[in-house]
Amino acid sequence: MLRRLDSPGRAAPDPARGTPAAPYAPSRRALLRGGAGLAAGAAATAALTGCGTTIAQGFTGGEPPADRLNFWNPFTGGDGERMVAMQDLYEKDHPDSTLRATTFVWGNPYYTKLSLATIGKRPPHVAIAHLSKLPVLAQAGLLSELPADALAKQGMTPEKFDAKPWRKSHIDDRLYGIPIDTHPFALYFRTDVAEKAGLLDGGELVDIDGPDKFADALRAAKEVTGVWGGSVASIKDTATQFRMFLSFYTQLGGRPLVGDAGATVTVDLDAAEEALAYIQRLGKEKLIPTGANGQAAITLLTTGEAGFLMDGVWQIVAVLDSGAKFDMRPLPRIFDDAPYACFADSHALVLPRQPEQDDDRLDLSLEFTASLLANSELWAEGGHVPAWLPTQRSAAYRELTPQSHYTAAAEGAVYDPVAWYGGAGSNLQNRVGDAVSAALAGRSTPRAAAARVREELRTLADVESPI
Repeated sequence: MLRRLDSPGRAAPDPARGTPAAPYAPSRRALLRGGAGLAAGAAATAALTGCGTTIAQGFTGGEPPADRLNFWNPFTGGDGERMVAMQDLYEKDHPDSTLRATTFVWGNPYYTKLSLATIGKRPPHVAIAHLSKLPVLAQAGLLSELPADALAKQGMTPEKFDAKPWRKSHIDDRLYGIPIDTHPFALYFRTDVAEKAGLLDGGELVDIDGPDKFADALRAAKEVTGVWGGSVASIKDTATQFRMFLSFYTQLGGRPLVGDAGATVTVDLDAAEEALAYIQRLGKEKLIPTGANGQAAITLLTTGEAGFLMDGVWQIVAVLDSGAKFDMRPLPRIFDDAPYACFADSHALVLPRQPEQDDDRLDLSLEFTASLLANSELWAEGGHVPAWLPTQRSAAYRELTPQSHYTAAAEGAVYDPVAWYGGAGSNLQNRVGDAVSAALAGRSTPRAAAARVREELRTLADVESPI
């Protein structure tokens, strides 16, 4: 069972390929250029007023004592509580080290702060980064490459990591991040509704893969609930709409939305239109609502007004806290034109580039990283699929339900396309997601929405990269 360390409410949303440039510190002007994915701009930086003391400490003062480790992360709510618990375990096992952990606003404000601190030569020793953001950070010269021998010294060798996030942590065959999880877009379902709807067989959800089977399952659930078959955040949550679209679009074999690190638009209009047509079908047939925000979508499931919910696995604590009888499985395979795919991202531990990096400091940073991995069963309780295979393959994790029921989704993880304006909480997600919302609500035809996706991407691609 999941240890309820906190009631998080609405958790923060959460192909890493690219060629890193030579180490480069972008100018302050470049970082503050409007719309930059690496830094949200001066307004985002100014918005960090609540962290003023920490900002000052990032740019002033001398080198911290050799036994002190500075760690930055964007985790609040349930994730934050679990990360604190993992940090406490590190401190208990390493009483001679002083860990100073700091939490910042999630999203672009966090990445702005991390970027500016690194440029100002006062970065943390270890930080969290989404793998969808890793290429931009590495290309900007803000991350240290991680040497295999130093990792091996701490027991972190390639075969101990889930293959997909491990590959995404490399850029041009060089390692820049140590993945701790995969957090996919998944399917929640109420077991009581599913049972009444005849969708359970021996306690397991029946096969609902395919466009018609999934729609029929939603229809059967709606007959039980009398309100909706399923739910998904459809307003004021463009990221969720983007995740749903990218999942179905990739299942259709659609090309990456953009190429050349975001400089060219390569979206497959036919695949985009087909994915959008299916999403619109679910709305037109009134199987899912077209006007629910993120919290409302979850509430429809937890109150029994919907039998299914499509959302990220990080919402698991909120659903558990409701007391609803539910289970989870990977997002259905709606289309079988390509290998199974579902949107996902991963959290990774990175070492921001230091003004001077000595072996002792490197060992201290990686020792802390190894400790977090060793305690990642606690992290998994919050919904994330462990990237550390000793945890993922352990008996304790297999017995953790419903978390272990969607582990296979990590194998089909599809990350944001590499672009300086892409990644977690990005303009790419917001603009594409808004076009998807219009299609779901019937305000746009699937073809027009697909064309809008292309135009939104072209607008983003036409802006000069700050890197």
